[in-house]
Amino acid sequence: MPPRDLQTDRPHSARIYDYLLGGKDNFEADRRAAEEMLQHTPRLAVSMNANRRFMVKAVRHLAERGIRQFLDVGTGLPTRPNLHEVVQGVAPEAAVVYVDNDPLVLAHARALLTPVGTGTVAYLDADLREPDSILRADAVTEGFDLSRPVAVSLIAVLQHVIDDELARDIITRLMAPLPAGSALAISAVTVENDPAGVGTVRTYNQNGVPVVARTRAMVEALFAGFELIEPGVVPVHHWRPVAEDRTVDDADVYMYGGVALK
Repeated sequence: MPPRDLQTDRPHSARIYDYLLGGKDNFEADRRAAEEMLQHTPRLAVSMNANRRFMVKAVRHLAERGIRQFLDVGTGLPTRPNLHEVVQGVAPEAAVVYVDNDPLVLAHARALLTPVGTGTVAYLDADLREPDSILRADAVTEGFDLSRPVAVSLIAVLQHVIDDELARDIITRLMAPLPAGSALAISAVTVENDPAGVGTVRTYNQNGVPVVARTRAMVEALFAGFELIEPGVVPVHHWRPVAEDRTVDDADVYMYGGVALK
């Protein structure tokens, strides 16, 4: 039985995403909003799948570079492969902390996201807009060795932080206590490739889910002070592309992505 405080009469970004990827953890309000978005961008699921592959590529690359601690903020509903499955597949001892503030996400995470290696998987009910509370939580202070690098992933979540200054402040506060060698992975919504995507952004906002689309320059600015890993900020299917990425049309991808080191 789902948690009581779900607000099922209002769309939620994680559940819209779930519906568009063919999942079953969504409600009528989410489905209505998603179908309206598909009228503007019929191949929106292509972009969402490309974004999922970006997460996989980014965290695998960071695990292969030796990072063993991953803080995933704005987790969303479980969709395989999940972040811990990727990183613990590379490094079984890796520790992962998932952070979200949606009760449905957390209920499913606790039920479904179990370690695949010898490392740990923890779940934290916290808000992206309160980074200090995330870093002070036991899941982080006891689950991580904060003298060693941590990879922070903000995948398809910062579009819900409308104000650029606030978004940069969140990143600064999340990353400031972490040691050199830590990493930051971001993907963020754009409509630079196809102005029709403005309709999808408008639908999110009209349904009470704040979303802003950013240009490449605006996404690059989120990485200010960090060293971007090649190829920098690019459409997510162009970031170290795998076979599935090479069949994707640029016009169908509405996300920029990048990974950087501290």
